[in-house]
Amino acid sequence: MPVRTPQITENGSSGAVARAGRALSGLPAACHPLPALAVTLFTAVLAVAAGHGPSGVALTAGAVAAGQLSVGWCNDRADLSRDRVTGRRDKPLVAGTASPAAVARAAAVALLACVALSLAAGAPAGCVHLAGVAAAWAYNLRLKGTVVSWAPYALAFGLLPAFVTLGLPGAPWPPPWLMAAAALLGAGAHFANVLPDIDDDLATGVVGLPQRLGARRSAALAGLLVLGSAAALVAGPPGRVTAYGWALLAATATALLLASRRPAGRIPFRTVMAVAGADVILLAAELRP
Repeated sequence: MPVRTPQITENGSSGAVARAGRALSGLPAACHPLPALAVTLFTAVLAVAAGHGPSGVALTAGAVAAGQLSVGWCNDRADLSRDRVTGRRDKPLVAGTASPAAVARAAAVALLACVALSLAAGAPAGCVHLAGVAAAWAYNLRLKGTVVSWAPYALAFGLLPAFVTLGLPGAPWPPPWLMAAAALLGAGAHFANVLPDIDDDLATGVVGLPQRLGARRSAALAGLLVLGSAAALVAGPPGRVTAYGWALLAATATALLLASRRPAGRIPFRTVMAVAGADVILLAAELRP
């Protein structure tokens, strides 16, 4: 009997480690990694174009990455009960590859890191970025099921260029057309992102503006908002419209028209992400000092 005791203890420890590993393995997937990575990369490109040095780019991108992680984990934790009802096995919390406590702690730690990194960029820039992150948390915790569900997206995206420029010496604000273009893109992303889940949302009592409008009207509105964003980027800056600007408008309109034929899938959101990437190239050119 004394010989077997260490074996029992070892197995118990191994089991605890295995359970802990399973509870944490789903954390990367629970943070909505693709949107988080895309927004972070776009911000880094804008920071370079705006004139930030390497340390400024790293700080700006790091603050945005931390904010995106906190928002993603908060979203999955807030949606847990609804995801269980609709059988969303693609969600780590429902599949059991991440524990609710681990996701909640990760969201809190990421939020604290976001606060520290944002304020390190300067008080004006930090306050602007934290206002955008606060809007995203408000969406997760309350506004998702209201008629103003689009507003947090518009505010958070609209303030992102300001976070980039306010961190520069002299804390300059970006031009209004730039913030308007980002806000329109954010609102369009909201409508496109919700499309695949409208039926599940309605079944669990989530009645934001896209759910009230339905898939087809939401897809059409998403397309108009994203096209409006591209138009603001093309027409906003002084001077003649460049060849790239005209090509961007034509490509955006074509892509959105094709995506609208399948409003219930992931294609509209992926199209918006692709358009956002093209927009960032134009944005980077406009922000270049």
